[in-house]
Amino acid sequence: MGQLDTSRAVGCELCTQDGGVLVVRTDKLRVIRATDADHPAFYRVIWNDHVAEWTDLVPENRSHIMQTVAKVETVLREALAPTKINLASLGNVVPHLHWHVIARYDWDARWPAPVWAPKQREVDDAAKRLALPLEKLDALIASALLAR
Repeated sequence: MGQLDTSRAVGCELCTQDGGVLVVRTDKLRVIRATDADHPAFYRVIWNDHVAEWTDLVPENRSHIMQTVAKVETVLREALAPTKINLASLGNVVPHLHWHVIARYDWDARWPAPVWAPKQREVDDAAKRLALPLEKLDALIASALLAR
């Protein structure tokens, strides 16, 4: 029996599209910025091949994706000084391995609830409240990841 082809899965949106604003792509993974007006510094680290669970990866690749998550978190903390960073790997709706890395603020629309909870308040133009423009933040993340 041959090795299972995990590169693409029929019907998987993360196999057929980037999943947001592409920040960086390598041979193993990509980092995108989600388009979320309420949480503008919302990034995803997405494994390129279709695997559903973190333990589907060999240990070397598990380390690689977690080091990438850590670098994205570090850039967000240093550049934005958020109130908190949320990390999550849920995949219930899209069963393709990806990690959420989200800068959260005590002023954001859902704070202190999760980003998928009902809004607690309206926040106009949240991106303008960040310490720097999103394009510059994307560039810092790309630079940190490509400097490996």
